[in-house]
Amino acid sequence: MSETGADGDFHEMREPRIEKAVVHMAVGQGGRELANGEEILEEITGSQTVRTSADRSIAEFDIRPGDPVGAKVTLRGDEADEFLATALPIADLSASQFDDTGNVSFGIAEHTEFPSQEYDPQIGIYGLDVTVTLTRPGYRISKRDKVTRSIPDGHRMTVEDAIAYLEREFDVEVDE
Repeated sequence: MSETGADGDFHEMREPRIEKAVVHMAVGQGGRELANGEEILEEITGSQTVRTSADRSIAEFDIRPGDPVGAKVTLRGDEADEFLATALPIADLSASQFDDTGNVSFGIAEHTEFPSQEYDPQIGIYGLDVTVTLTRPGYRISKRDKVTRSIPDGHRMTVEDAIAYLEREFDVEVDE
């Protein structure tokens, strides 16, 4: 069930693809807990992490702007495909997790759900968030520096397109 053109034939410019997958873990503070979170993210994704910092002050948690509060990894290409092949079966996806342009965000409550991870009482349990950006060929025209254009409505990703793509490519079931 591939994307088709107006005449019903397969059209490669309508085929969705994964632009990137961002894996994020917020621990709320720096120090040993953040270092543990970064180590777990690097083991799960196989890529270098980047620290994220607080944008604003949250007095209840003693967080100030610029304090390190989490870590993230951006995966593209084959790395994103490999990670999603592992992460999507773990997650319980529903249609409400997709936005109007076909992107999907989901959380994984415990890092120990990944096959490569085991519980370590010294580290504890960390949850993580995954955001997947889906595009089609030709989306670059909206982001390029010169002569930018908008994506025509008929070429934009929809929730239905994104669900069909993930179900077909990663053999997962999305609940309604």
